[in-house]
Amino acid sequence: MPLSAEGAENVVIATTGGTYEKVLREEWFEPFTEATGIEVIAVSATDAEKRAKASAMVQTGNVTWDLFLEGEIQAGSQRHFDITEDLTEFCKHYTQNIDLVSDTCARGGARLQSTATLLAYKPSEGGDNPKNWADMWDTERFPGGRAFPNFDDPWRVLAAALLADGVNKEDLFPLDVERALRKLENIRPAVELWWKTGDQSVQGFRNGEYSLGQIWLTRAKALQTEGFQIGWSYDGAFLVGDRIALIKGAKNHDNALKLVAFWLDHPEAQAKVCERLSCTPPSRRALGMMSKEAQEGLPSAEEMDSKVITPDAEWINANMGLLVQRWNSWIR
Repeated sequence: MPLSAEGAENVVIATTGGTYEKVLREEWFEPFTEATGIEVIAVSATDAEKRAKASAMVQTGNVTWDLFLEGEIQAGSQRHFDITEDLTEFCKHYTQNIDLVSDTCARGGARLQSTATLLAYKPSEGGDNPKNWADMWDTERFPGGRAFPNFDDPWRVLAAALLADGVNKEDLFPLDVERALRKLENIRPAVELWWKTGDQSVQGFRNGEYSLGQIWLTRAKALQTEGFQIGWSYDGAFLVGDRIALIKGAKNHDNALKLVAFWLDHPEAQAKVCERLSCTPPSRRALGMMSKEAQEGLPSAEEMDSKVITPDAEWINANMGLLVQRWNSWIR
């Protein structure tokens, strides 16, 4: 039976919108509202906009959001800690939960899901498809427009450029920024879109604007689910993910924590979300609830070991200011 709640009770969460938000609404927000009577109000913004607005809210004391989804790497930075509530106390309830991966609940937020940033492509009729970042740069063998992200964490574009330039994945960090930018000059004329949102990243595939792009696996899977022909490679994919962060001074503080707890306590909701988005949930039980097809679509243990790259979050956060400065200077 639903818990009693005042009709005016709600919680506001910021996401990146589009298909991603639609899936979260249908499989997480709506079941939560049905169970608690608390309405979930979702607002959409780019990752950069979310960070900037959350920071401005905290600085001015005018906090109108409660939660926002933040990238795994940024959620471990001091900049993030300055504008979010420390969830260490809240997380104590989950530290002994052996169903959840060890770092599911942390100071900077609760893990929503893990996924990858990778090379996606429109399959060719002849079957010769790109397999790695070097192929992404090979515009003669693989003609067509390209797409890359352009927001306030450029490390993944720089890393892809270095891999395309022959750097081994074991030697990737610390990133050689100048070498990466030189390599990016080679492909710059072929880049049709420097995307800023996940939904924008796949729109160009839909309208034929480009045929290769560096995008999130969750977005590639959503596009495939729509019936669009798209393929992707885990070779040189970067392991990333999102955390659910609570903004300092959130007006609906308790409701926000209830929404986070609902996610962590309901593996069936996690399974449904990751079934549709091809992500890895924080619950081991949730992973087991996903279909065999969905599980097989995730990186295998061998691929995780030999192909997928775990970024050096500590180095990225320590050098984020320099990375953004050099990137903004180059991208103009």
